[in-house]
Amino acid sequence: MVLPVPPHVTVILLDIEGTTTPITFVKNILFLYIEDNVKEYLQKHWEEEKCQEDVDHLRKQAGKDSYLDGFVPIPCLSENNANLDQVIQGVVDNVIWQMSTDRKTTALKQLQGHMWRSAYVTGQVKGEVYEDVVLALRKWREAGIKLYIYSSGSVEAQKLLFAYSMEGDLLELFDGHFDTTIGHKVESESYRNIAKSIGCSTDSILFLTDLTKEAKAAEEAGVHVAVVERPGNAALTDEEKSSYCLITSFSQIVLPSKQ
Repeated sequence: MVLPVPPHVTVILLDIEGTTTPITFVKNILFLYIEDNVKEYLQKHWEEEKCQEDVDHLRKQAGKDSYLDGFVPIPCLSENNANLDQVIQGVVDNVIWQMSTDRKTTALKQLQGHMWRSAYVTGQVKGEVYEDVVLALRKWREAGIKLYIYSSGSVEAQKLLFAYSMEGDLLELFDGHFDTTIGHKVESESYRNIAKSIGCSTDSILFLTDLTKEAKAAEEAGVHVAVVERPGNAALTDEEKSSYCLITSFSQIVLPSKQ
């Protein structure tokens, strides 16, 4: 199957997990790194301004999450005679809880992004992309298509993955990055915000994602969509398969011929 791109599309917007990058990389490498190293990271960087900002954001998010089942509070040093070890453990427990429930809060993503920077820079982690991705990205760029990333992971985390990828530094291929600070991926307004930020109409954008709820939100905003089926991605229902254009490789996307 091939997916012809409408002639008026000038932007391709890409999800990461399950679209450019295997879900197994995110869950088994990136997330596991956070779980294994978050306590040591906090202990080492606690006095640094960036770390304190991350903790402050997490604590504010915790205040909003107090109604949720299994909620994990983050104490302050001034509360109930809590000592530093108890506060750090509270942050660790909150982070692990958020990750276990697949929360995608900006506060969590920012801390993760800062931790991953250290892992990428030191070579402990290298970004992974599917085999068909780099060739397609270069081909699209050569054709004049602008390329953007829209992921629930922070912009910093996105840039790290592509800057320190197994295929080398791929950042030059992208014109920009969006995360949940522009809006949540299941809300149609987010895609209008992205189009406005880029300076184009939503009808000029093709969005590639593995999740139909994101595809639905994008379509409602007037964005063209295709759902990517990759090994390990969530199985699609028959209804979902009949409702969306499906691709298994970026090589199936066909740009219009230049006259």
